[in-house]
Amino acid sequence: MSMNAASRARTALPLEFPQSLAVYDDYADAQRTVDHLSDNKFPVEHLMIVGTDLKRVERITGRLTTGRVAAGGLASGAWFGTFIGLVFTIFTEEGFLATFLPVVVIGALFGMVFALVGYAASRGRRDFSSVTQVVATRYEVLVEHKHLARAREQLADLPGALPNPFA
Repeated sequence: MSMNAASRARTALPLEFPQSLAVYDDYADAQRTVDHLSDNKFPVEHLMIVGTDLKRVERITGRLTTGRVAAGGLASGAWFGTFIGLVFTIFTEEGFLATFLPVVVIGALFGMVFALVGYAASRGRRDFSSVTQVVATRYEVLVEHKHLARAREQLADLPGALPNPFA
């Protein structure tokens, strides 16, 4: 781990002089290491899993059309209208449906209009929907320097826990 990454990790969730115990390509392997140490009564509060080499992954979920945008805006506006309608029914003397339904309909219409205006403003530059997340490509298990030897000893019983340094 680079010096910058180590110093940032130290300030975010402090460990006293953290040392690298192991580096994995998969979070599940890093988690398995910490779980094994925990099962063996290791003081896991002296450990930290740090994701490094971050990358942004965008999964395309579908094509955007005017109809889909309108339906999505209508639905989100209706949900907002439902919330506001419920609040209004608490504070008014009118009947439930007389207060609730118009607010839901108005919310749905406003949601649809705003969604369509936003879609039109993009002028076709982004005709798809997606989900974005930031993921790490490597996971490093850090341990406080005074517990490093004990952690390595306990991991010796777990096959494949310590990556091969010569691989």
